[in-house]
Amino acid sequence: MMKYILVTGGVISGIGKGIIASSVGTILKSCGLHVTAIKIDPYINIDAGTFSPYEHGEVFVLDDGGEVDLDLGNYERFLDIRLTRDNNLTTGKIYQSVINKERRGDYLGKTVQVVPHITDAIQEWVVKQAKVPVDVDDVEPQVCVIELGGTVGDIESMPFIEAFRQFQFKVKRENFCNIHVSLIPQPSATGEQKTKPTQNSVRELRGLGLSPDLIMCRCSTALENSVKEKISMFCHVEPEQVICVHDVSSIYRVPLLLEDQGVVSYLSRRLNMPIQTKPRKMLTKWKEMSDRSDRLLEHCSIALVGKYIKFSDSYASVIKALEHSALAINHKLEVKYIDSANLEPGTLQEEPVRYHEAWQKLCSADGILVPGGFGVRGTEGKIHAINWARKQKRPFLGVCLGMQLAVCEFGRNVLGWKDANSTEFDPESKYPVVIDMPEHNPGQMGGTMRLGKRRTIFKTNNSILRKLYGDAEYVDERHRHRFEVNPELKSHFEDKGFRFVGQDVEGERMEVIELDDHPYFVGVQYHPEFTSRPIKPSPPYLGLLLASAGKLQSYVQKGCRLSPRDTYSDRSGSSSPDSEISELKLPSISNE
Repeated sequence: MMKYILVTGGVISGIGKGIIASSVGTILKSCGLHVTAIKIDPYINIDAGTFSPYEHGEVFVLDDGGEVDLDLGNYERFLDIRLTRDNNLTTGKIYQSVINKERRGDYLGKTVQVVPHITDAIQEWVVKQAKVPVDVDDVEPQVCVIELGGTVGDIESMPFIEAFRQFQFKVKRENFCNIHVSLIPQPSATGEQKTKPTQNSVRELRGLGLSPDLIMCRCSTALENSVKEKISMFCHVEPEQVICVHDVSSIYRVPLLLEDQGVVSYLSRRLNMPIQTKPRKMLTKWKEMSDRSDRLLEHCSIALVGKYIKFSDSYASVIKALEHSALAINHKLEVKYIDSANLEPGTLQEEPVRYHEAWQKLCSADGILVPGGFGVRGTEGKIHAINWARKQKRPFLGVCLGMQLAVCEFGRNVLGWKDANSTEFDPESKYPVVIDMPEHNPGQMGGTMRLGKRRTIFKTNNSILRKLYGDAEYVDERHRHRFEVNPELKSHFEDKGFRFVGQDVEGERMEVIELDDHPYFVGVQYHPEFTSRPIKPSPPYLGLLLASAGKLQSYVQKGCRLSPRDTYSDRSGSSSPDSEISELKLPSISNE
């Protein structure tokens, strides 16, 4: 029987439900259970594809091309699973499916209402999606962690709360439990931990018909015992059901924190799950990772030249991919956020201080990363950064738009095509080096891009990226773009040592660029950050960090193996419960 764990949040949104849901999944997976995850977003958008990154952070892309909330990225990284678009449920999707049914006449003349029709649709969706295999071995999951976005008491999440109130009786008590994540504020004036917001939030949840089994308290420092007892008394739970999740040095510590407080043993009793209590390998890996990240001494700085840098979640996966790679080579990552508009000559006139600060950051960084983006603002600044990286032989990685702009920069400054540009920014350009794709439909905004997992084939044997991928003939990576490099102008670039080493299966789309006579100048049309994992860093990012730390040459000479002190021990089990990790010598990444 499927076990459902619902994670709700109180007091404020953005409290860390995503990390807690992922961590609960991780510790259950380390017990040998198969775990899947569903994220519910109460907004009316059908999917996250049309959001500005300032709204909810980055848009995460799945294998099937689903554009989803960035929490699904956390689930994939923590649990090492592959999810589909239906693992992200929004109010828009539910209403759309119910309205379509109504138009087809499936309700036979009934009045269609929130209860029972919408709430039933939610429950059916969850039951159906929970059964979909997400592991490599295609086994039906045994546990489904469901995260309900927003805060208890929001108008928009009411139908979902009501659906789960009914659901707990349908699936029986021993198959459903609720974890409520709440905030324990600590006003600096008195320094004492306050429980009233949690009491109110739990009372509201209980008033809606859900009783929390575990109350996870987010706080800046560890919970005092008296506070724990107070929550236990006013919120009608045992003290062992109050879990303290204080701020920790790295998110890899959260699963260990929950494990130390007996969450597994509580869940196995409460949900009647047959769990082996033997010491678990997978958590050894998390402990090793978090210990390593606390101990690092050598630093490596990467300049992230983007346009959404006011909000770090806009580049969540990019930062994670950099962290995974830095951890793999034993370096502490320092990300220097640079607003690309500040690198443009216009800023020099208007705000010279900002201009010089931005350039100072760029020039002092060990490596330069230009991530994806949309729209013309800040693109000239990115081109200036790419020009600097190319001329100064600084390690450079361009992703999606970053790769397209590297093509524009080379066209302008080496081939002498002064107005070389993307038709996205200058439709009239005489040298359209980047053009929109045949299947792009300008009438519709949502879901009209080239999305999801596509194959890239390496055209040459001596490509540095191919070596980083473990000398693979092809790689499958996730895409999200509307424009592509103009294949007709390809030969002009290749004559000058700017090579398109990776192309799609038809050979029409340019996927990977590399520049001769440069320590590391790589651009990829796909988004490798979406498939980066803590123990399996993404090769393009790993190459950037190795080059920035001055270790790329020796790494390639060793046949793309890290030195023994950099690999994780054989004790730390892999993500699938039983298999040993003996074959893992960090980033020689087998091609899945």
